Amino acid sequence: MTIRHGSDVERERFEDLDEAIAAMRRRAEEVRAEGPLDDLSMIRDYSHDVRVAARLELSGSGGIRRPEAGLDVMGDGRLVPYRGAIFRRELDPTDGAAPYEAIREALTR
Repeated sequence: MTIRHGSDVERERFEDLDEAIAAMRRRAEEVRAEGPLDDLSMIRDYSHDVRVAARLELSGSGGIRRPEAGLDVMGDGRLVPYRGAIFRRELDPTDGAAPYEAIREALTR
């Protein structure tokens, strides 16, 4: 798992997907507990709901095209699951499933 939180980048390795997803859930909740991000004004304005507080990425096993999925913790606390690394596609959890289940499904297909 790669964790990008502010300017910090950390990497953790896990033996199985269940362990990695549990760690992802813990880290996401830690970021959410920090509270919302402030709005930011530079060349243009960025409200807290469009800013990413942290990005948590998981890579599956495999060769060149290993599966990748992750979770953006937005500045307003929303969790946005996605699939892919370079060409990211937002995942839509089905039947009210948690974002973590959508990530699990994306990595096991």
